Amino acid sequence: MAIVRFDPFRELDRLQSEVNRLFEGYTQAPEQRGAGTGNGQMAAATRLWSPAVDVAENQNEIVLRAELPGMKQEDIDIELTGDTLTLRGDRKFENEERREDFVRVERAYGRFQRSFTLGVPVQHDQVKASYRDGVLEVHLPKSEDTKPRKVQVSVG
Repeated sequence: MAIVRFDPFRELDRLQSEVNRLFEGYTQAPEQRGAGTGNGQMAAATRLWSPAVDVAENQNEIVLRAELPGMKQEDIDIELTGDTLTLRGDRKFENEERREDFVRVERAYGRFQRSFTLGVPVQHDQVKASYRDGVLEVHLPKSEDTKPRKVQVSVG
């Protein structure tokens, strides 16, 4: 009987390898799944994507900026329900018919949806959105009830 040195990380490495193998099929393009390549050359074309978003707040409004390069204005949907703002869209692959000609595709395509809880009431009828140079900017003016007010102290 041989003495085997105990390696506590061996099982973690094996588990990570199994999880990677399990999800490998989801990061490959449909035509590559099951092919055993595992290189993920077309991975970004089929994975879900979520645009990067910055949210800023001052005493008058909340401003949301989302990076949506390569999208058309008509492919972007903004919905405000209560205090939840939802962005939806679909970035389409430009050359769908010539996909087989690509050697590598790293940009993500497809549908996305992001929802944000604002946490303060906003003036729904005053919300404005603009889209320029691949950046969506949404201005959400706060309700007058949430803005700070000075209270005069009287003597007496």
